[in-house]
Amino acid sequence: MLLEGFYHIAQNNWAYAYDKDTIHVRVRTKRDDVEEVTAETGDKYNWDRFYREYPLKKTGADKMFDYWEASIKPYNKRVSYCFRIRAGSETVWLTENGVLSYRPMPTGGYYDIPYIHEIDLHTVPEWAKRAVFYQIFPERFANGDPSINPSHAERWGGKPTNDNSFGGDLQGIIDHLDYLQDLGITALYLTPVFEAPSNHKYDIVDYKKVDPHFGTNALLHELVQACHLKGIKVMLDAVFNHCSEQFPPFQDVLKKGRKSQYAGWFHINSYPLATNDGIPSYDTFGFYGHMPKLNTSNPAVKKYLLEVAEYWVKEVGIDGWRLDVANEIDHYFWREFRDVVKAANPNAYIVGEVWNDSLKWLLGDQFDSVMNYPFSNKLLEFFSDSRMDGFDFATSISGLLIRYPQQTNEVIFNLLCSHDTPRVMNRVGYNKRRLKLCVVFLLTFMGTPCIFYGDEIGLTGGEDPDCRKCMEWDEDKQDRELFDFYKLLIALRRKHEVLVSGSFRFLRAEHGDRRIIYERLNHRVHFTVWMNNTGDKTILSHPMETNDWVDALTGEPVRTKDGRMFIQLEEFGYRILYRSLQ
Repeated sequence: MLLEGFYHIAQNNWAYAYDKDTIHVRVRTKRDDVEEVTAETGDKYNWDRFYREYPLKKTGADKMFDYWEASIKPYNKRVSYCFRIRAGSETVWLTENGVLSYRPMPTGGYYDIPYIHEIDLHTVPEWAKRAVFYQIFPERFANGDPSINPSHAERWGGKPTNDNSFGGDLQGIIDHLDYLQDLGITALYLTPVFEAPSNHKYDIVDYKKVDPHFGTNALLHELVQACHLKGIKVMLDAVFNHCSEQFPPFQDVLKKGRKSQYAGWFHINSYPLATNDGIPSYDTFGFYGHMPKLNTSNPAVKKYLLEVAEYWVKEVGIDGWRLDVANEIDHYFWREFRDVVKAANPNAYIVGEVWNDSLKWLLGDQFDSVMNYPFSNKLLEFFSDSRMDGFDFATSISGLLIRYPQQTNEVIFNLLCSHDTPRVMNRVGYNKRRLKLCVVFLLTFMGTPCIFYGDEIGLTGGEDPDCRKCMEWDEDKQDRELFDFYKLLIALRRKHEVLVSGSFRFLRAEHGDRRIIYERLNHRVHFTVWMNNTGDKTILSHPMETNDWVDALTGEPVRTKDGRMFIQLEEFGYRILYRSLQ
């Protein structure tokens, strides 16, 4: 065994309390190097009486390592433990003090979880685990009230640019809630709705006022209430990293310079404020001078923004916040933000926009979730016309799952595309069968799925701003077959709890082969998903001991032969099977 490949620490994503009674532990070993990992556990105050062994299950692997996991239920909310690791006739023990060829006397040098305190648990909203989100860019979804259109609004359906408008508004969303309910959507994510000069509204002028071209505060309240009556949650976009240059405090700094009472609200590097050779003399979002960066460590700024966060939760009843450019704001602010939002609504869902490994925001004191762009990038790479094989795809996905605790993985915000990326249809080369494979994986995978408006009817679009096209409401121009497919897969996810909270594992993912099989499993139901990510017909085979499988979409029985399952798949085809374990 390669001892240098062993890794475990008693914190973060390697050892954590999943709930008030359960601890999850994970161990890393070199890939294909170890046959068995067992957790030897006990109570440090009475080891022998409470001694128990827990076998770890290999839940995933990347190119270099295997990952093992077990759920431990300590008798007294505390546990000391080490790992017994075996390969062939060789056995070693992994402890906090290192790797030993013998088990040391308990519990000296053992890993230790001193006590599970409920107040320390990283709890996430239960509803978010089961939600199917739909992202709406309000300016492009539907024009419900032409009387509040911007004066320069163009005819609906025109070519989007960085500056043009088409009159989408909140009333348009209200008018189409039946459409969303029919699709099966249970939560909305709206990009910013507050007063701003742009069409995207990420340059906010007034954080407590709905943009007049979208409607009023009262209309937003009406939208939230109408959604709630249909069982739909609403999440708004918080743009707290930066504001508009028209934001009154920034205008005051422009006029008064360092004498302004708001000078501390921003990161000013020199006076007078100016832009030289494309670089502003104050910090901004990117290098955009019209979006100055807010100083969230300033007490007055912090007070203002936290009041904004609380106001829309308390007064309008929103169910969560998506946090724009979240990784560029200090952690102190986000900790206070969480306290304020969760005090207003303990079930509020907090999703940060972070495009990289986000563990330091996901330890229970800041966000519930992040937008999982690493997931969408790997998914779209595999199901587009690339050279990635099943092995590389599986190792990438398994590596993403090991990044975070399970409760985070269950609510991580999974998406195929958004207002910041090309449309999924474009990413898969306009191949609808490839797109369907993406959607099947999205809706049968662990995490909270989100659909970008219009993807369900075949909307296309390249890089921003092309991805922000107007929604197509003429059914003759919609892909209704694709709509029905989305509806069918959403209904399947909502019907089966195992697709929400069951374990995930690849059963087949091989070098040089773009066909994969994976499973979702709990104590009641077992799902297997078979995918042919090639342009040729194929027969996929895998050992299956039982003969009680059913096609999850058609109800057709599927039989095994000599202990194996043989599934015939069309090019870019899939099959979803399940069986009851009770």
